[in-house]
Amino acid sequence: MAAGLVRSGLAGCGQQVSRLLRRRFHRSAPAALQVTVRDALNQAMDEELERDEKVFLLGEEVAQYDGAYKVSRGLWKKYGDKRIIDTPISEMGFAGIAVGAAMAGLRPICEFMTFNFSMQAIDQVINSAAKTYYMSGGLQPVPIVFRGPNGASAGVAAQHSQCFAAWYGHCPGLKVVSPWSSEDAKGLIKSAIRDDNPVVVLENELMYGVPFEFPEEAQSKDFLIPIGKAKIEREGTHITLVSHSRPVGHCMEAAAILSKEGIECEVINLRTIRPMDIETIEFSVMKTNHLVTVEGGWPQFGVGAEICARIMEGTSDTPGTGQGLAGAGLYYCPGNLGVVSPA
Repeated sequence: MAAGLVRSGLAGCGQQVSRLLRRRFHRSAPAALQVTVRDALNQAMDEELERDEKVFLLGEEVAQYDGAYKVSRGLWKKYGDKRIIDTPISEMGFAGIAVGAAMAGLRPICEFMTFNFSMQAIDQVINSAAKTYYMSGGLQPVPIVFRGPNGASAGVAAQHSQCFAAWYGHCPGLKVVSPWSSEDAKGLIKSAIRDDNPVVVLENELMYGVPFEFPEEAQSKDFLIPIGKAKIEREGTHITLVSHSRPVGHCMEAAAILSKEGIECEVINLRTIRPMDIETIEFSVMKTNHLVTVEGGWPQFGVGAEICARIMEGTSDTPGTGQGLAGAGLYYCPGNLGVVSPA
C-alpha cells in the first residue's frame, strides 16, 4: 500500500511539473548581475595587477586595512607588499614617488583618500606628471593613475567636499575621467591604467556602495571604455541633460518624472572630462534645442560653463568665442610666446 501511495505521489508531482513547463517559467531570462561601484573598481584593479606586473597600487591604508573605503579589499593578501603599498600621511611624498616610478617604466595607481588631499600633491600632479611628456618632446611618458573619491559626501564639511573635475580638467597633459555606474568604473579605470598619459580618475564616495546592472561584456577581463567618449544613458527629443559622476543619477530620475508630463529628456553621461566629447553633446542639442548641465562642483568656471561655452561657439545662432593660451604647456623659447598666447 505504501508503494502505491509513493507511485501516486510521484505521478502527481510529474503532472504538476509538466503543467509548469507548459507555462514556460523555465524560459524566463536570468536575473541581471548586480555589482557595486566599489566591487567594479576592485575587480578592475585586480585584473590589471594580474595582467601586468608593472602595475602597483600605493596610498594611505590601501594594503593591510583594505583601503579606507574597501576598494582595494583583498589585493594586499593576493599581491603582497611590493605591489600594494601602504604609505605615510604625506601626499606630496608618495605622489612624487609614484610619478618617479612611472618615469622609470612602472604603472602606478596612486590613491588619494580624498581628492581634497590631492592639493597637498598638486605640484607633482601638474608640474611633474602632466607636463613631462610634452616638455620631453614625447620621449618621456608618465603612465600613472591618480584615483580616489571626489566631490561632496555626507557630513564631511567644506574642506572635504570639493569637486576637482574643473581643476584638473583645466590642465593640458592630463586625462580626466569621472565614472557614474559600475560599468563606467571598471571600463574607465582599466583604460586609465593602460594609458601612457597621466589619468585622473574622479570617483564618488557616495557611489561606492551603489549596485548597478553589470552587462556581460563588462564582466570580461578585456573590457575597456574608451577615454574621451560620452554615453547617451537615455534618448529624448525635448531637452538635453549633461552630467557626470553621481549627478547622472539625478538626471535620470528627473527624466523619468518629466516623461510622465510628456517631456522627453536625453541624458548624456560625460564619462570623460578631458578630452571632452563635445560632438555627442552638440549632436543632441541640435536635436533638442535645449540644454541643462548638472554637476557637483561650483558653477563658475566649471564643467557646465565649459560645455555651454563650447555649444555657444559651435551651434548657437548668436555665437560667441573665447581666446586664451593654446591647449598645451608653454615652451621655453621667449620669442614664440605670441604664437600660443593672445596676451
